[in-house]
Amino acid sequence: MLQTQKVTSLALDIHEGKVTMASEWGDGREPLLRALPLCSYLLFFPALLGGPLCSFRRFQVQIQGSHASRPTPPLRAAGQKCLRALALHLLRRAVRGCVAPLAGMTDCAGFGCVYVMWRSALLFKLAYYSQWALDEALLSAAGFGLELGHAPGAEAACGDLSDADIWTLETTNRIALFTRTWNKSTSRWLRRLIFQRSPAQPLLATFAFSAWWHGLHPGQVFGFLCWAAMVEADYRIHPFLRSLAKSWHTKVLYQALTWVQTQLIIAYIT
Repeated sequence: MLQTQKVTSLALDIHEGKVTMASEWGDGREPLLRALPLCSYLLFFPALLGGPLCSFRRFQVQIQGSHASRPTPPLRAAGQKCLRALALHLLRRAVRGCVAPLAGMTDCAGFGCVYVMWRSALLFKLAYYSQWALDEALLSAAGFGLELGHAPGAEAACGDLSDADIWTLETTNRIALFTRTWNKSTSRWLRRLIFQRSPAQPLLATFAFSAWWHGLHPGQVFGFLCWAAMVEADYRIHPFLRSLAKSWHTKVLYQALTWVQTQLIIAYIT
């Protein structure tokens, strides 16, 4: 899946003129030499093991500026992210131990089903958070951190090589913001590939493509359609609700209720 993202991302860069084959890949006299940067981008080892998606321009800038000084040493940044992944893994084990496995959704009743659904979603999210932290640690160890130093073109290629902002994901009261922040590099790729190029119903087209991307299983198709409906409702309802929340108390109530709603929607979808 990541290879497909990299190939389509590179194709879009070439189509939009962000990457020029003549200037980036040689003068045309050596076909193999011209193909070498492409092969190195598609096959460099850290990205074969997982995300996040790194653009071709950023990859080139990072390689060409590998000698530049960086504020944070790569191994130190990688170590910090490994510790974060370990902490998330231990937290997941602690949560699983505290909320001992209960009966499944088929055996629960009433609000007990809400608790089972929330517990399952929390364990699911923690597993993703720890895996994304490990992926980021691997890229950091290879020198692909947040800082690009002072390499030529660094400003144009600068971007966040991160798939999750855990604080935003767990505290936001907007399902739309959660959607943009969850698996961020893939969200940006979908926005660029589908959303910005769909002549009609770009939101529905993006979620339909995501359902196809995940295999068109009936449960996933239904989940993505519900997700799309909730995001559309978020864009329409929240501006109206914010206009009604005038006092401090109503704003707090609005934030609390919409946060609970967002968490329940995500738990239901996952």
